[in-house]
Amino acid sequence: MNLLLNIIWLIFGGFIVVFAYLVGAALLCITIIGIPFGIQCFKLAALAVAPFGQEVREKEPPGGAVAVIMNIIWIILPGLELAIFHLVMALLFAITIIGLPLASQHLKMTRLALVPFGFEARQR
Repeated sequence: MNLLLNIIWLIFGGFIVVFAYLVGAALLCITIIGIPFGIQCFKLAALAVAPFGQEVREKEPPGGAVAVIMNIIWIILPGLELAIFHLVMALLFAITIIGLPLASQHLKMTRLALVPFGFEARQR
């Protein structure tokens, strides 16, 4: 069932999200300062490829003060816009009953798009 839902996800816009995260990650990894943020974009792209069957969890052990500082920088630069994008997409998909599973995946990605440092996506 997860495979079918992941295929539907990619058909209805998931491939655009994956492509955008991959382009952003590649651009961020060009500079040394942007590498940690590029790695987080790669993490988001990996989740966007097949979000069904994965869950977002806090890493063990949590990152501490460094993760908090990096999350603040992330929120100021791309994080808030990405989270708003995923919330708007979730709202658009939630309008129809058929789109509710896709909306739930966008809501799952909102958490990771807002504060990616200290969290990871894992298989259930």
